[in-house]
Amino acid sequence: MLSKTEIGEIREHLEKAQNPIFYYDNDADGLCAFLLFRRFLGRGYGVAIRSYPEMNAEYLKKVEQLKADYIFVLDKPLVSKEFIEEADKMQIPIVWIDHHDMDAGELKKKFSEFKNFYMYNSALSKKKKEGQNAPTSYLAYKITERKEDIWIALMGCIADHYLPDFAEEFGERYPDFWTKEICGPFDVYYRTEIGRIAVGLNFGLKDSISHVVELQNFLVSCKTPGDVFLELETNKSFRLKYAEIRKKYDSLLKGAEISESQKLVYLIYGGDMSMSSDLSNELSYLYPDKYVLVAYKKGAITNISMRGDKINKKLDKILKQLEHATGGGHEGAVGARIETKDLEKFKELLEGEIG
Repeated sequence: MLSKTEIGEIREHLEKAQNPIFYYDNDADGLCAFLLFRRFLGRGYGVAIRSYPEMNAEYLKKVEQLKADYIFVLDKPLVSKEFIEEADKMQIPIVWIDHHDMDAGELKKKFSEFKNFYMYNSALSKKKKEGQNAPTSYLAYKITERKEDIWIALMGCIADHYLPDFAEEFGERYPDFWTKEICGPFDVYYRTEIGRIAVGLNFGLKDSISHVVELQNFLVSCKTPGDVFLELETNKSFRLKYAEIRKKYDSLLKGAEISESQKLVYLIYGGDMSMSSDLSNELSYLYPDKYVLVAYKKGAITNISMRGDKINKKLDKILKQLEHATGGGHEGAVGARIETKDLEKFKELLEGEIG
């Protein structure tokens, strides 16, 4: 968790920002973190970061277009030095709020020269035991402290596989969106109405940029979780995209296979839309005692999402045995990018690592 001093500093940055731009990672945690700050401030523009693996300098075009005076980067583990350099030349402060594990020494060496750069990462905090590994939406909620936004914060947390300390409070306030016998975050995500909405946000972010902007604006105006799926003209594109993706998603989920060793659940697919992170999360929920590999093939490149006990260490070993392969993530959830020709080898190496 961030310290009281860090939380205070972030609030000061927010108050100084008259026309801020919020860049957020393209998932429900990132979106909900943006919404919490936007609703707290009453101003600012949100931009989903779709570049992989790092946020590059191309995104500064939006800063110039909107004449932003402050940059906030939310839930993005990799930001290019070029982005920081160019923003520094524009004399625009950058506030980077994140929760992913990072090398503190390397980051300090990489960015220490920039005077208008401020980094806040709960994974580097001395108070790690309190709110350890809490997602960015959790941090944003603790910073903004708006009880009326508890439902937004909860969605961001459960979508990032984290059950926050205010989950029970949410259940008491919104019993129709809750259920009994909650043991973990994915029980909420896959078994409750608030979970269905959180899934919907992840699906909505796969839409066109213009429709994502519409979704942002609509969510800023919502008073309660019950507003999200109301049949309104302002959320029509979101509801249509959700229905479209839900159908594809359910079909893909049924196509998952189990390896001969019975230790691995895998799914390899293609098409015009990647849903690997979503699919791997639900497969890990359905098969909690197995490792999960979901691979999305797109031409010469395959994007991989994996889940399982200490899967990050297994991925590190595998990447060293492949050329042009990159990846990383959390202890139990990782992503990778490999050449499609190496997919079968990757799968074999993974099965070797899990025994």
